[in-house]
Amino acid sequence: MENLKIIRAQETRINDIDYDNLGFGVHFSDHMFVVDYADDAWGQPRIEPYATMDIDPANCTLHYGQTIFEGMKAFRSQKGGVNLFRPFMNAKRLNNSAERVCIPKLDEEFFVDAIRELIRVDHKFIPHKRGHSLYIRPLSFGTGNFLGVHASDKYRFLIITSPVASYYAAGVNPVRIKVDEEHVRAVRGGLGQAKTAANYAASLYAGMQAKKEGFAQVLFLEAVTKKFVDEIGAMNIMFLIDDELITPPLDQGSILPGITRDSVLHLARDWGMKVSERAVGIDEIMEAHKKGTLQEAFGTGTAAVISPVGELVYRDKAIIINDMKIGPVAQKFYDTITGMQYGELDDPYGWVETINIEESVGA
Repeated sequence: MENLKIIRAQETRINDIDYDNLGFGVHFSDHMFVVDYADDAWGQPRIEPYATMDIDPANCTLHYGQTIFEGMKAFRSQKGGVNLFRPFMNAKRLNNSAERVCIPKLDEEFFVDAIRELIRVDHKFIPHKRGHSLYIRPLSFGTGNFLGVHASDKYRFLIITSPVASYYAAGVNPVRIKVDEEHVRAVRGGLGQAKTAANYAASLYAGMQAKKEGFAQVLFLEAVTKKFVDEIGAMNIMFLIDDELITPPLDQGSILPGITRDSVLHLARDWGMKVSERAVGIDEIMEAHKKGTLQEAFGTGTAAVISPVGELVYRDKAIIINDMKIGPVAQKFYDTITGMQYGELDDPYGWVETINIEESVGA
Protein backbone atom coordinates (compact mmCIF):
# COMPACT_ATOMS: atom_id res chain seq x y z
CA MET A 1 0.00 0.00 0.00
CA GLU A 2 1.43 3.36 -1.04
CA ASN A 3 2.20 5.95 1.64
CA LEU A 4 1.23 3.63 4.49
CA LYS A 5 2.66 4.85 7.76
CA ILE A 6 3.17 2.28 10.52
CA ILE A 7 3.65 3.25 14.15
CA ARG A 8 4.20 0.14 16.22
CA ALA A 9 2.95 -0.31 19.77
CA GLN A 10 5.67 -0.14 22.41
CA GLU A 11 3.97 -2.82 24.51
CA THR A 12 1.79 -5.76 23.56
CA ARG A 13 -1.51 -6.75 25.15
CA ILE A 14 -1.36 -10.35 23.93
CA ASN A 15 -0.07 -11.62 27.27
CA ASP A 16 -3.24 -10.34 28.95
CA ILE A 17 -5.48 -12.52 26.78
CA ASP A 18 -6.68 -15.91 28.02
CA TYR A 19 -6.99 -17.84 24.76
CA ASP A 20 -8.85 -20.62 26.55
CA ASN A 21 -11.63 -18.19 27.50
CA LEU A 22 -11.83 -15.74 24.62
CA GLY A 23 -15.52 -14.95 24.43
CA PHE A 24 -16.49 -12.74 21.50
CA GLY A 25 -15.40 -9.14 20.92
CA VAL A 26 -13.85 -8.75 24.38
CA HIS A 27 -10.12 -8.57 23.61
CA PHE A 28 -8.42 -6.42 20.99
CA SER A 29 -5.14 -6.56 19.11
CA ASP A 30 -2.25 -4.11 19.41
CA HIS A 31 -2.93 -1.97 16.34
CA MET A 32 -5.64 -0.40 14.23
CA PHE A 33 -5.79 0.89 10.69
CA VAL A 34 -6.86 4.53 10.31
CA VAL A 35 -7.47 6.89 7.41
CA ASP A 36 -9.28 10.23 7.56
CA TYR A 37 -11.39 12.00 4.96
CA ALA A 38 -11.33 15.79 4.57
CA ASP A 39 -11.43 18.28 1.70
CA ASP A 40 -13.19 15.72 -0.53
CA ALA A 41 -10.42 13.10 -0.34
CA TRP A 42 -9.13 10.26 1.82
CA GLY A 43 -5.76 11.14 3.35
CA GLN A 44 -2.64 9.18 4.30
CA PRO A 45 -3.39 5.71 5.68
CA ARG A 46 -1.67 4.62 8.86
CA ILE A 47 -1.43 1.70 11.24
CA GLU A 48 -1.05 2.87 14.80
CA PRO A 49 -1.40 1.49 18.34
CA TYR A 50 -4.95 0.62 19.36
CA ALA A 51 -6.04 3.46 21.61
CA THR A 52 -8.99 5.54 22.67
CA MET A 53 -9.97 8.48 20.47
CA ASP A 54 -10.88 12.04 21.41
CA ILE A 55 -14.52 12.69 20.54
CA ASP A 56 -16.03 16.16 20.60
CA PRO A 57 -19.41 16.30 22.40
CA ALA A 58 -20.86 17.75 19.19
CA ASN A 59 -19.57 14.87 17.04
CA CYS A 60 -22.27 14.40 14.42
CA THR A 61 -22.27 10.61 14.61
CA LEU A 62 -23.14 10.69 18.30
CA HIS A 63 -26.24 12.71 17.46
CA TYR A 64 -27.30 11.51 14.01
CA GLY A 65 -25.86 8.01 13.69
CA GLN A 66 -23.92 8.45 10.44
CA THR A 67 -21.89 5.28 10.81
CA ILE A 68 -21.49 1.92 9.02
CA PHE A 69 -19.42 -1.20 9.63
CA GLU A 70 -18.50 -4.66 8.42
CA GLY A 71 -17.80 -7.99 10.08
CA MET A 72 -15.12 -10.39 8.81
CA LYS A 73 -12.71 -13.02 10.11
CA ALA A 74 -9.12 -14.11 9.56
CA PHE A 75 -8.23 -17.79 9.98
CA ARG A 76 -4.95 -19.65 10.37
CA SER A 77 -4.78 -21.84 7.28
CA GLN A 78 -3.74 -25.48 7.47
CA LYS A 79 -1.82 -24.79 4.27
CA GLY A 80 0.14 -21.91 5.80
CA GLY A 81 -0.56 -18.21 5.94
CA VAL A 82 -3.80 -16.52 6.95
CA ASN A 83 -7.12 -16.81 5.12
CA LEU A 84 -9.79 -14.19 4.54
CA PHE A 85 -13.19 -15.30 3.24
CA ARG A 86 -14.68 -13.32 0.34
CA PRO A 87 -13.29 -9.95 1.52
CA PHE A 88 -14.25 -8.14 -1.68
CA MET A 89 -17.90 -8.84 -0.92
CA ASN A 90 -17.42 -7.01 2.37
CA ALA A 91 -15.80 -4.14 0.50
CA LYS A 92 -18.74 -3.93 -1.89
CA ARG A 93 -21.30 -4.12 0.91
CA LEU A 94 -19.51 -1.40 2.89
CA ASN A 95 -19.73 0.87 -0.13
CA ASN A 96 -23.43 0.06 -0.57
CA SER A 97 -23.98 0.99 3.07
CA ALA A 98 -21.86 4.11 2.61
CA GLU A 99 -24.00 5.29 -0.28
CA ARG A 100 -27.18 4.80 1.74
CA VAL A 101 -26.01 7.02 4.62
CA CYS A 102 -23.96 9.53 2.58
CA ILE A 103 -20.46 8.41 3.61
CA PRO A 104 -17.66 8.59 1.00
CA LYS A 105 -16.87 5.24 -0.59
CA LEU A 106 -13.51 3.47 -0.44
CA ASP A 107 -11.70 1.82 -3.30
CA GLU A 108 -12.40 -1.91 -2.87
CA GLU A 109 -8.78 -2.94 -3.42
CA PHE A 110 -7.71 -0.33 -0.85
CA PHE A 111 -10.20 -1.80 1.64
CA VAL A 112 -8.85 -5.34 1.24
CA ASP A 113 -5.23 -4.20 1.15
CA ALA A 114 -5.75 -2.31 4.42
CA ILE A 115 -6.91 -5.55 6.04
CA ARG A 116 -3.96 -7.44 4.62
CA GLU A 117 -1.49 -4.93 6.05
CA LEU A 118 -3.11 -4.85 9.48
CA ILE A 119 -3.18 -8.67 9.64
CA ARG A 120 0.52 -8.82 8.76
CA VAL A 121 1.28 -6.53 11.68
CA ASP A 122 -0.97 -8.29 14.22
CA HIS A 123 -1.07 -11.88 12.94
CA LYS A 124 0.25 -13.20 16.26
CA PHE A 125 -3.18 -12.48 17.75
CA ILE A 126 -4.91 -15.01 15.47
CA PRO A 127 -5.94 -18.00 17.62
CA HIS A 128 -4.57 -21.44 16.78
CA LYS A 129 -7.61 -23.40 17.98
CA ARG A 130 -10.05 -24.76 15.38
CA GLY A 131 -13.27 -22.79 15.57
CA HIS A 132 -11.52 -19.66 16.82
CA SER A 133 -10.46 -16.77 14.60
CA LEU A 134 -9.49 -13.13 14.46
CA TYR A 135 -12.61 -11.03 14.06
CA ILE A 136 -12.13 -7.98 11.83
CA ARG A 137 -14.28 -4.90 12.28
CA PRO A 138 -13.96 -2.20 9.60
CA LEU A 139 -16.06 0.89 10.31
CA SER A 140 -16.57 4.35 8.91
CA PHE A 141 -18.23 7.32 10.59
CA GLY A 142 -18.68 11.06 10.41
CA THR A 143 -16.16 13.11 12.38
CA GLY A 144 -17.61 16.57 11.84
CA ASN A 145 -18.61 18.50 14.95
CA PHE A 146 -21.96 20.25 14.60
CA LEU A 147 -25.63 20.11 15.52
CA GLY A 148 -27.81 19.96 12.45
CA VAL A 149 -29.33 17.16 10.41
CA HIS A 150 -27.04 16.93 7.41
CA ALA A 151 -24.14 14.80 6.25
CA SER A 152 -20.69 15.42 7.67
CA ASP A 153 -17.85 16.72 5.48
CA LYS A 154 -15.23 14.78 7.49
CA TYR A 155 -14.96 11.05 8.12
CA ARG A 156 -12.74 8.35 9.60
CA PHE A 157 -12.33 4.79 8.38
CA LEU A 158 -11.00 2.37 10.99
CA ILE A 159 -10.19 -1.32 11.20
CA ILE A 160 -9.82 -3.04 14.55
CA THR A 161 -9.34 -6.75 15.21
CA SER A 162 -10.26 -9.10 18.04
CA PRO A 163 -9.34 -12.74 18.74
CA VAL A 164 -12.63 -14.57 19.26
CA ALA A 165 -14.25 -17.90 20.05
CA SER A 166 -17.76 -18.83 18.89
CA TYR A 167 -20.34 -16.04 18.77
CA TYR A 168 -22.84 -18.12 20.71
CA ALA A 169 -21.65 -19.93 23.83
CA ALA A 170 -23.54 -22.97 22.52
CA GLY A 171 -21.35 -23.02 19.40
CA VAL A 172 -23.17 -24.83 16.57
CA ASN A 173 -25.67 -26.40 18.96
CA PRO A 174 -29.29 -25.44 18.23
CA VAL A 175 -30.66 -22.32 19.90
CA ARG A 176 -34.10 -21.13 21.01
CA ILE A 177 -35.59 -18.31 18.93
CA LYS A 178 -38.64 -16.16 19.68
CA VAL A 179 -40.80 -14.78 16.87
CA ASP A 180 -41.49 -11.13 17.72
CA GLU A 181 -44.75 -9.62 16.46
CA GLU A 182 -44.52 -6.39 18.44
CA HIS A 183 -41.21 -4.89 17.34
CA VAL A 184 -39.68 -4.45 13.88
CA ARG A 185 -36.07 -4.29 12.78
CA ALA A 186 -36.43 -2.43 9.47
CA VAL A 187 -38.93 -1.48 6.77
CA ARG A 188 -38.85 -1.38 2.98
CA GLY A 189 -37.15 1.85 1.93
CA GLY A 190 -35.35 2.16 5.26
CA LEU A 191 -31.88 1.03 6.32
CA GLY A 192 -32.43 -2.72 6.46
CA GLN A 193 -30.14 -3.45 3.51
CA ALA A 194 -27.31 -1.32 4.95
CA LYS A 195 -24.99 -2.50 7.70
CA THR A 196 -25.44 0.59 9.80
CA ALA A 197 -25.64 0.98 13.56
CA ALA A 198 -29.30 2.00 13.50
CA ASN A 199 -30.40 -1.49 12.41
CA TYR A 200 -28.74 -3.08 15.40
CA ALA A 201 -30.00 -0.43 17.79
CA ALA A 202 -33.51 -1.20 16.54
CA SER A 203 -33.07 -4.88 17.45
CA LEU A 204 -31.63 -4.43 20.93
CA TYR A 205 -34.79 -4.04 23.00
CA ALA A 206 -36.57 -7.03 21.50
CA GLY A 207 -33.41 -9.11 21.84
CA MET A 208 -32.96 -8.08 25.46
CA GLN A 209 -36.53 -9.00 26.31
CA ALA A 210 -36.19 -12.35 24.55
CA LYS A 211 -33.01 -13.20 26.43
CA LYS A 212 -34.80 -12.55 29.73
CA GLU A 213 -37.21 -15.27 28.63
CA GLY A 214 -34.40 -17.70 27.86
CA PHE A 215 -34.11 -17.22 24.10
CA ALA A 216 -30.86 -16.71 22.20
CA GLN A 217 -32.31 -14.27 19.65
CA VAL A 218 -35.42 -12.83 18.03
CA LEU A 219 -36.85 -13.63 14.61
CA PHE A 220 -38.34 -10.41 13.24
CA LEU A 221 -41.25 -10.33 10.85
CA GLU A 222 -41.74 -8.09 7.82
CA ALA A 223 -42.84 -4.74 9.24
CA VAL A 224 -46.06 -3.95 7.32
CA THR A 225 -48.20 -7.09 7.46
CA LYS A 226 -46.14 -8.98 10.07
CA LYS A 227 -47.00 -12.17 8.22
CA PHE A 228 -43.65 -12.87 6.56
CA VAL A 229 -40.24 -13.72 7.97
CA ASP A 230 -37.59 -10.97 7.88
CA GLU A 231 -34.38 -11.99 9.64
CA ILE A 232 -32.87 -12.71 13.03
CA GLY A 233 -31.35 -9.72 14.82
CA ALA A 234 -27.78 -10.61 13.85
CA MET A 235 -28.25 -13.20 11.10
CA ASN A 236 -30.13 -14.13 7.96
CA ILE A 237 -32.54 -17.07 8.32
CA MET A 238 -33.11 -20.19 6.20
CA PHE A 239 -35.62 -23.02 6.32
CA LEU A 240 -35.45 -26.49 4.80
CA ILE A 241 -39.01 -27.54 3.96
CA ASP A 242 -39.65 -30.74 2.05
CA ASP A 243 -36.05 -30.69 0.74
CA GLU A 244 -36.39 -27.08 -0.47
CA LEU A 245 -34.05 -24.46 0.98
CA ILE A 246 -36.05 -21.25 1.47
CA THR A 247 -34.89 -17.80 2.57
CA PRO A 248 -36.46 -14.31 2.35
CA PRO A 249 -35.44 -12.38 -0.80
CA LEU A 250 -33.21 -9.34 -0.80
CA ASP A 251 -35.81 -7.42 -2.79
CA GLN A 252 -38.04 -7.58 0.27
CA GLY A 253 -36.27 -4.30 1.03
CA SER A 254 -35.25 -4.97 4.61
CA ILE A 255 -32.86 -7.94 4.39
CA LEU A 256 -29.12 -7.49 4.87
CA PRO A 257 -27.20 -9.14 1.98
CA GLY A 258 -25.12 -11.51 4.09
CA ILE A 259 -21.88 -12.95 2.74
CA THR A 260 -22.54 -16.27 4.47
CA ARG A 261 -26.11 -16.20 3.13
CA ASP A 262 -24.79 -15.80 -0.40
CA SER A 263 -22.23 -18.56 0.13
CA VAL A 264 -24.84 -21.02 1.41
CA LEU A 265 -27.16 -20.31 -1.52
CA HIS A 266 -24.29 -20.72 -3.98
CA LEU A 267 -23.27 -24.06 -2.43
CA ALA A 268 -26.86 -25.31 -2.28
CA ARG A 269 -27.41 -24.64 -5.98
CA ASP A 270 -24.06 -26.20 -6.81
CA TRP A 271 -25.09 -29.32 -4.88
CA GLY A 272 -28.30 -29.59 -6.88
CA MET A 273 -30.63 -28.56 -4.07
CA LYS A 274 -33.92 -26.84 -4.75
CA VAL A 275 -33.44 -23.22 -3.63
CA SER A 276 -36.02 -20.45 -3.31
CA GLU A 277 -35.44 -16.84 -2.41
CA ARG A 278 -39.02 -15.79 -1.73
CA ALA A 279 -41.34 -14.39 0.88
CA VAL A 280 -41.93 -17.07 3.48
CA GLY A 281 -44.85 -16.70 5.86
CA ILE A 282 -44.58 -17.49 9.54
CA ASP A 283 -47.86 -19.42 9.23
CA GLU A 284 -46.25 -21.44 6.43
CA ILE A 285 -43.42 -22.37 8.78
CA MET A 286 -45.81 -23.44 11.52
CA GLU A 287 -47.94 -25.43 9.07
CA ALA A 288 -44.86 -27.16 7.64
CA HIS A 289 -43.91 -28.25 11.13
CA LYS A 290 -47.44 -29.55 11.70
CA LYS A 291 -47.23 -31.56 8.48
CA GLY A 292 -43.76 -32.85 9.33
CA THR A 293 -42.11 -31.20 6.32
CA LEU A 294 -40.07 -28.62 8.26
CA GLN A 295 -36.76 -30.42 8.37
CA GLU A 296 -34.29 -27.73 9.48
CA ALA A 297 -33.98 -24.03 10.27
CA PHE A 298 -30.74 -22.13 10.74
CA GLY A 299 -29.27 -18.68 10.81
CA THR A 300 -26.32 -17.64 8.65
CA GLY A 301 -23.78 -14.94 9.42
CA THR A 302 -20.08 -14.16 9.65
CA ALA A 303 -19.94 -14.37 13.44
CA ALA A 304 -21.70 -17.71 13.94
CA VAL A 305 -21.37 -19.05 10.34
CA ILE A 306 -24.30 -21.48 10.79
CA SER A 307 -26.56 -21.32 13.84
CA PRO A 308 -29.20 -24.08 13.93
CA VAL A 309 -32.62 -23.22 15.33
CA GLY A 310 -33.76 -25.98 17.66
CA GLU A 311 -36.89 -24.34 19.02
CA LEU A 312 -39.06 -21.63 17.49
CA VAL A 313 -41.75 -19.96 19.59
CA TYR A 314 -44.57 -18.08 17.85
CA ARG A 315 -47.35 -16.65 19.99
CA ASP A 316 -48.24 -19.45 22.42
CA LYS A 317 -46.89 -22.24 20.23
CA ALA A 318 -43.42 -23.73 20.61
CA ILE A 319 -42.13 -26.06 17.91
CA ILE A 320 -39.06 -28.28 18.17
CA ILE A 321 -37.05 -28.61 14.96
CA ASN A 322 -35.05 -31.74 14.17
CA ASP A 323 -35.23 -32.91 17.80
CA MET A 324 -33.12 -29.94 18.95
CA LYS A 325 -30.15 -31.25 16.96
CA ILE A 326 -28.17 -29.71 14.13
CA GLY A 327 -29.48 -31.12 10.86
CA PRO A 328 -27.34 -32.81 8.21
CA VAL A 329 -27.80 -29.97 5.71
CA ALA A 330 -26.81 -27.25 8.19
CA GLN A 331 -23.86 -29.40 9.28
CA LYS A 332 -22.72 -29.83 5.67
CA PHE A 333 -22.85 -26.07 5.05
CA TYR A 334 -20.93 -25.42 8.27
CA ASP A 335 -18.29 -28.05 7.54
CA THR A 336 -17.82 -26.90 3.95
CA ILE A 337 -17.55 -23.18 4.64
CA THR A 338 -15.31 -23.53 7.69
CA GLY A 339 -13.26 -26.16 5.90
CA MET A 340 -12.46 -23.65 3.15
CA GLN A 341 -11.84 -20.88 5.68
CA TYR A 342 -9.26 -22.94 7.58
CA GLY A 343 -7.62 -24.29 4.42
CA GLU A 344 -8.74 -27.86 5.11
CA LEU A 345 -10.84 -28.12 1.95
CA ASP A 346 -10.17 -26.97 -1.57
CA ASP A 347 -11.81 -23.71 -2.63
CA PRO A 348 -13.19 -24.17 -6.15
CA TYR A 349 -14.88 -20.75 -6.13
CA GLY A 350 -11.92 -18.47 -5.46
CA TRP A 351 -13.53 -17.27 -2.23
CA VAL A 352 -10.45 -17.54 -0.04
CA GLU A 353 -7.82 -14.79 -0.01
CA THR A 354 -4.56 -16.02 1.54
CA ILE A 355 -2.19 -13.57 3.20
CA ASN A 356 1.46 -14.48 3.38
CA ILE A 357 2.35 -13.28 6.85
CA GLU A 358 6.05 -13.57 6.09
CA GLU A 359 5.83 -10.66 3.66
CA SER A 360 7.32 -7.38 4.72
CA VAL A 361 5.04 -4.46 5.48
CA GLY A 362 5.38 -0.73 4.88
CA ALA A 363 7.88 1.35 6.74
